[in-house]
Order: sequence, then structure tokens, then C-alpha cells
Amino acid sequence: MRERHGWVLDAAHVREFTDINQGLQAVLHVATRPGDGVVVHTPAYPPFLETIASMGRRPHPVPYTPDGDTWTFDADRLDRELRERPARVLLLVNPHNPTGRVLRREELRTLAGLALRHGLLVVADEIHSDLVHAPHRHLPFASLSAEVAARTVTLTSATKAFNVPGLRCAVAHVGAAEVREALAHPTHLYGEPNTFGVAATLAAWRDGDAWLAELRTVLARNAALVAQELPPGVRHRTPQATFLAWLDCRELDLDTDLQTFFLKEARVLLNDGRTFGAEGEGFVRLNFGTSEGILREILHRIRNALT
Repeated sequence: MRERHGWVLDAAHVREFTDINQGLQAVLHVATRPGDGVVVHTPAYPPFLETIASMGRRPHPVPYTPDGDTWTFDADRLDRELRERPARVLLLVNPHNPTGRVLRREELRTLAGLALRHGLLVVADEIHSDLVHAPHRHLPFASLSAEVAARTVTLTSATKAFNVPGLRCAVAHVGAAEVREALAHPTHLYGEPNTFGVAATLAAWRDGDAWLAELRTVLARNAALVAQELPPGVRHRTPQATFLAWLDCRELDLDTDLQTFFLKEARVLLNDGRTFGAEGEGFVRLNFGTSEGILREILHRIRNALT
């Protein structure tokens, strides 16, 4: 965090989980009650939506809407909504999945102001922070100020950037003292990460910089290829981070659901946008974290299916 993002954190406030979603569930378990509101930008990562619903928490969606070649959200609207219907948690996914949006400092400060004004605990999922594409930069939410850090739980992992999710290891910086204390007792309730996962995480973060730099070059090239080769009728905003393309297929006006269409007609399996919430209707998510040859074949098949 210090070397890549300039954030000097307190190591005594760090604990491990098996994955990001387990960390989110543990925090919601100790810091919220059924019926409490969880603010989340939408479209949203499906397992997070499932967690909020299965735990009986109330989702408070903040839609990302198109803004030129990127995405934006209405902070003033969120402020008004929180006055009318308070929430307990802001689940901040930055960089964002699935849009690939990387929030700027002034946007993060706006969200911090809302969190302080409305008494929100912030759970910051920053798992894609190592996959930000130039000239964009990741800024850890908790690095904004000591006051912000004191109400933030930051979740991250090497599993996305270094492709080791099966080894099951995530890391949390628990800046909120009451949450930190609640997670500490009983000592083994929330389990421990896989020993191999810990070893892989340390190896990745200590010795993986050269590999990561090469990966980011490949992903930037692949992102450009997606933008270049998508067929007419499929709109796309090049992501500022991640290996994911959020494809807007609403102009196609197909008579079947998009995932089924592309699987049947193109033999390409894409993520169904509807699983990301109401804002995902008419969208699919493409993972371009692969070789150029495979990606060209994927895009060729999609184009052929639509012509």
C-alpha cells in the first residue's frame, strides 16, 4: 500500500479473511442489523448483492449513469435520500466492478463527506486497485484523512491481479475501532486463510511488480482491442481499471436474453448483466483478461453472431 498507493497504514489493524465476500459478511454481521441500509453503486458485483439480500440488509442503490466516455453518479441525490431514509454502511467498490470506473480524489472526498455527515461505516472493496490503467491512479479511501480511516474497513486481495483466487486469502484494514474489537472475539469464529494463500499473497506483493507491470500492458492493449473490434449495436466505455468490459447491448433489441443469445449463437459465455441489479438490464460483462489470440476469437464470434 505504501509503495503502490502512498498509504501508510497501521499493521496492528490488519486481519485476514478467506476472501473479500467473507470479509464483507463478517463486517455486516458485527456492525449492522437486519433491515439496516447498505449503500452500493449499481450495477454491482452479484455476490455482494446476494450477501446484502441473504443477510436481510436493505440495499440502497446509487446508479452509475453514462457520462461521455465514462460513468458518474449523483452525490446530491444520495445526500437527499440519506436524509429521508438513513443507512448504516457505504459499500464502496473502487475500482468499480463491472464498469471499471476509478473514482477521482474529489469524488472520494464527496463520498467521505456524506459518510461523516450521515454516520456511515465505509466498507471499501479495493481488490482491483493493482489493475488501474494509466493515466488513472488509485487512491485508497482510508488515506483521505485520519477521520475517514477511523470509520473505514478496507478489503483487498492479490487474487484478482495475480489470478490466485483458489488459494483463498484476503486482507482487511479495520480502521473502525468498534468493528475491530467485535471481529476479535471470539478469536476463531471467522476462520483463517489458507496457508498457501498467505504464501502466494506475500510472494505476489513482494516479488510480483515486474510481472504486474507486464500484465497491465497486456490488459491495456486488450481493452483497446475490445473497443476497436466490437460490432455495431454494442456500446462500450473503455474501463479505467480491471480486466472487465461492460457491454451495452440495448440497441440490439434481441428477442431472447443476451447471455443465452451469445452462448448459443457465438459460443461465448458472458456474464448476464441482470445479475448485477436492475441497472444491468441490456448489458453483459466480458472478461478480457486472456491472450490476444483468444480475445480476437471471442470478438470475432460476437461480431459474426450479430451479422
